[in-house]
Amino acid sequence: MKSLPYFCRGEVVRGFGRGSKELGIPTANFPDSVVDNLPADIGTGIYYGWACFGNGDVYKMVMSIGWNPYYKNKKKSMETHIIHKFKEDFYGETLSVVMVGYIRPERTFSSLEALIAAINSDIEEAKMQLELPEHRKLRDDNFFTSRTSSSSASPPSTASTSQTIINGH
Repeated sequence: MKSLPYFCRGEVVRGFGRGSKELGIPTANFPDSVVDNLPADIGTGIYYGWACFGNGDVYKMVMSIGWNPYYKNKKKSMETHIIHKFKEDFYGETLSVVMVGYIRPERTFSSLEALIAAINSDIEEAKMQLELPEHRKLRDDNFFTSRTSSSSASPPSTASTSQTIINGH
C-alpha cells in the first residue's frame, strides 16, 4: 500500500445507524465523495491511524473500509471509530484522519458477538501499533492543524501521501 499514510478530511454524515446502537462501538462516517476518491491501492479492510474533529484533540482510531460483509452492505463506506469516549455526536463536523497502517481484510462473521470481538481485537492492535515512534509522530502532523477553504477534492500531493479535502458546505 504505497498510498499509506493517507490523509483525508470530510464532513461526518449519518451512517447505517448500528455502530452505537447495535455494536456499542460508535463510528463517524465519511460521505461518498471521500470514499470514492480513495487511491486504488487502498483496498477494503481494517486500518488504524489518527483522527480529530474540527480543531479538537487528535486520537487513535480504527477504520473499516468496504461493504461490511456481516451486514451485506450495498454501498462501500469508510467508518471511523475514534478510540475515545465522546458525549455527543459529530454529524456535520469536519473529521480529519490519517490512515497509518493495515490490520486485516474485511470478512463476515458467524454472529454479532464474533463481529464485536473482532472489532475489539482490532482496537487493541491499533493501540499497540500507534505507540510505535514511526506511527506516533503522525499524530502531530500539520494536517491536523491546517484547514482549507477549498470545497472540492484536491489532487494527491505526492506518490506516497495523498490528501483529499472536502469542506462539506
